[in-house]
Amino acid sequence: MPFVPDLPVLLAFAAASLLLALTPGPDMMLWVGRALSEGRTSALACVAGTTTGIVIHTLLVAIGVSALVIASPVAFLVLKAGGAAYLLWLAIQAIVSGSTFRPTVVRAEARSLFANWSHGLAVNLLNPKVVLFVMTFLPQFVSADDPYITGKLVFLGLFLGVLAIPIAIATVLLAGRLAHWLGRNRRVMRLIDYVFAGVFSTFAVRILLTEGR
Repeated sequence: MPFVPDLPVLLAFAAASLLLALTPGPDMMLWVGRALSEGRTSALACVAGTTTGIVIHTLLVAIGVSALVIASPVAFLVLKAGGAAYLLWLAIQAIVSGSTFRPTVVRAEARSLFANWSHGLAVNLLNPKVVLFVMTFLPQFVSADDPYITGKLVFLGLFLGVLAIPIAIATVLLAGRLAHWLGRNRRVMRLIDYVFAGVFSTFAVRILLTEGR
């Protein structure tokens, strides 16, 4: 299928995506907090909402980046270089600031599934870091001269969501143990930070060197 990237690209993308899914962030804090306060069903509805947000981001990025390529391939290369710089900045922030996994737990009556889905969607869509990440991360795995760039961007974005779903479900099912364990094992959190920083620094440097040739 022309919209499916080559295997080496797909494997690299999968590795980076899985690492991203394993790294605690606002989405994970929402899932764990909601699982502890309202139960697994409510948390899974939040997972569905954040996943919907990823799909929406993907479609917007695919349309926007494709339009950018048609208008100016040079601008697309600038976007990729800027994206690589942003990934490098994220790596530095992971080392300097570290993870801030603090799930908000407020005991309350369970909201409706739609309300939880909407909350998850809002958390994802309104998080500027997610917007920047999707916009700068996905283009690193396509080239400006690829005639199937739109399809590949959509495929990669959906693939990102598919890879994240099992981890999200496991997070919800193990919410209590996960929150307690991560709270007590700060060294493991720091190890995740360093692995995250190393992987995304490698991607950033590779892209910057490639675009500089």
